[in-house]
Amino acid sequence: VQLQASGGGLVQAGGSLRLSCAAPRNIFSVFDMGWYRQAPGKQRELVARITSGGVTNYADSVKGRFTISRDSAKNTVALQMNDLKPEDTAVYYCNAQSTRQGHWGDGTQVTVSS
Repeated sequence: VQLQASGGGLVQAGGSLRLSCAAPRNIFSVFDMGWYRQAPGKQRELVARITSGGVTNYADSVKGRFTISRDSAKNTVALQMNDLKPEDTAVYYCNAQSTRQGHWGDGTQVTVSS
């Protein structure tokens, strides 16, 4: 299963970026979708997740700044990131998760300069 993530880049603190992840329709329609990130020297951590039914949850560090959403017509999940901070710098990974399977996309680098 291939998850294709895009939208990373370099931005100044306070700026915005939008990440997008495309999944196969059979995966997208039933799996929970999420974004994780991994900074150098740190463990991968959950950023935001949205269930197949549209319920969302966020890491405390991004609440109020990031928004995750699903587009069922395009089989994509997006992460809108506003008011970015240097500590948001990391490689961001798209994830599709069910009770039995998990799939990861290639990471996309997000760098926030101070």
